[in-house]
Amino acid sequence: MAEGLIAGLVVFVLASFVGFEVINKVPPTLHTPLMSGSNAISGIAVLGALLIAGDREWNVTVVLGLIAIVLATINVVGGFLVTDRMLQMFKKKEAKV
Repeated sequence: MAEGLIAGLVVFVLASFVGFEVINKVPPTLHTPLMSGSNAISGIAVLGALLIAGDREWNVTVVLGLIAIVLATINVVGGFLVTDRMLQMFKKKEAKV
């Protein structure tokens, strides 16, 4: 149990460091495509949460899986809405006649 927790913490710290460095190194013009890609990766989190929630008896794992499904879905939908809004900002506006 403790070994799994330590391994999970190590992965979390390394992922946080890599994410921070990637966001700092990417120019602002590439933030929108990067955010869109990260939304697609969040879809993987939704699938993993669905597998965990599965059709088992109600226990802590199923409840945590359901919470993960809800939060990941909010992340995916919100991310795509923000990406769509940002892409609208780059469209050329038609000149009024």
